[in-house]
Amino acid sequence: MRFLFFPIFLVLLLNQSFAQSIDWSENTSPDYFTLINYYKQLAKNDKRIELYCMGNSDCGVPIFLCVLNGAGDSIATFEKARSGTTILINNAIHPGEPDGVNACAIWIEKQLKLKSNPNNPVVAIIPAYNVGGMLNRNGVSRVNQVGPEEYGFRGSGRNFDLNRDFIKMDTENSFTFSTIFQALQADVFVDTHVSNGADYQYTLTYISSLKQRLAPSIASLTYDELLPIMHKKLKMVPYVELKGDTPESGIVAFNDLPRYAMGYASLFHAISFTVETHMLKPFPERVKVTEQFIDVLYQWTNQHMEAIENARKQAGEWAVEQEHLKFNYSLIAITDSIEFLGYEATRPIHPTTQVNRLYYDRSKPYKKYIPYFNHYHATDSISIPHFYSVAGKEKAIIERLKANGVIFQVVDSSYKTKCKVAIVRDFSSLSKPWEGHFKHSNTKVEFIDEEVIIEKGDIRIDAHQFNSQFIHAVLQPQMEDSYFSWNFFDSYLQQKEYFSAYVFVDKIDEILTNNPALKSAFETRKLEDLDFRKSEAMQLHYLYQNSPYFEQSYMRLPVYFID
Repeated sequence: MRFLFFPIFLVLLLNQSFAQSIDWSENTSPDYFTLINYYKQLAKNDKRIELYCMGNSDCGVPIFLCVLNGAGDSIATFEKARSGTTILINNAIHPGEPDGVNACAIWIEKQLKLKSNPNNPVVAIIPAYNVGGMLNRNGVSRVNQVGPEEYGFRGSGRNFDLNRDFIKMDTENSFTFSTIFQALQADVFVDTHVSNGADYQYTLTYISSLKQRLAPSIASLTYDELLPIMHKKLKMVPYVELKGDTPESGIVAFNDLPRYAMGYASLFHAISFTVETHMLKPFPERVKVTEQFIDVLYQWTNQHMEAIENARKQAGEWAVEQEHLKFNYSLIAITDSIEFLGYEATRPIHPTTQVNRLYYDRSKPYKKYIPYFNHYHATDSISIPHFYSVAGKEKAIIERLKANGVIFQVVDSSYKTKCKVAIVRDFSSLSKPWEGHFKHSNTKVEFIDEEVIIEKGDIRIDAHQFNSQFIHAVLQPQMEDSYFSWNFFDSYLQQKEYFSAYVFVDKIDEILTNNPALKSAFETRKLEDLDFRKSEAMQLHYLYQNSPYFEQSYMRLPVYFID
């Protein structure tokens, strides 16, 4: 596979001059143009920095990638990243949370003062992913956040939350991100954020990929080796996702579904983190701990490159060998106990509202153990086929599979084969749009064995490849973030042809004569169901749905499962 990259000197200069110096430790964060010009200056002044224009955002302004410890040119650098150990850091997916923007600049400046080592990991940084949100500057939209003075907006140029777009890929940003991620084949991934929620003493919290969903080698490396070291070196706690109203009720391990950046990265067996600094801590302090997190992770990665590569190799082999897919992970009642530094919560009456409000009293800090709900189990499982086949006419699906590095073959001549066909029997949908979709859930699917024709132009996907976790996540309709759940197949959920009762009733005797099994089931239902027995409409609809006249495409997905 070839990738096309554009060195920075081929990109038109942006409309501001190079920034001469920026004090990254102040209560300010740069706008998009100042930030990119800063990285341009770094790349101009130090050959260890490479800057690439990787593609468009949904507002028409490009997304850049800064590379440290590369190989000097695009082809060699990305080959080095793929063949070696690479860290990818994504900043400003929510531009109102710019801690990582400043932290990465501070960290790079420190690295450039050190002696270079070509054997160190490649570090790739997206300075500003949500470009449209970066351009929409303000100082008020993060009402609960302490600094910086100005920042960007959460929504993208088309008002999408980009941290929900890594599967559905509604934006150009997500296609550019997949180009970056697949080109690097990142081993370690970090997405930088600022939290919302309770008040507590920590400035630094983090999310690590859901342990139960990971390949054993990645789970062990992350939870048994990496995290204990990071906890020893950093004052941090898992992301404070509350079980109840306050931390004393316990916190919950975040379920990083593939719609999120780190959930997406973990599908490709990357060690993945989301950094969540605390909104009520001063901005310079938040920047400092984000930079410390990046540095500790970098130092550990530098010392464990062989272990990381081996773990990812084993993860790929594990994915290939899986025969069953577990999904729909839910919390179970078992909890661990975790030491927590919080503040006493009270509920005084507010003088204006005259009702009780939640108040964290910072004059009353505490150190205590609280419940940590971090045990999940899969509530569903399904057999993995040997191959998937997707209709060639589903171009939007194929485009997304290709963008995410899925290896497939295009069928050059039609043939007939036995497979399982997915028939959707039931599902729930949102009543209001969420991120541009009326997303489906609670999907019930019946898989029917049939002999079907695989048409010329359809694609055939080996279900057992390194990227198979991604393939299952998007093509198995019952998965939480499948293409079905994101409405890609909604046209198949609407019946297109109907019948006129006064005409069709004259055909039912012929239908029942030609299908004794249907006749038996029909008679049984009339005996057992009074409403059915009294309703011509119900009887005719039942017979129509089970007759040769009923359209075959209704509720039938254009994805086949071949054993």
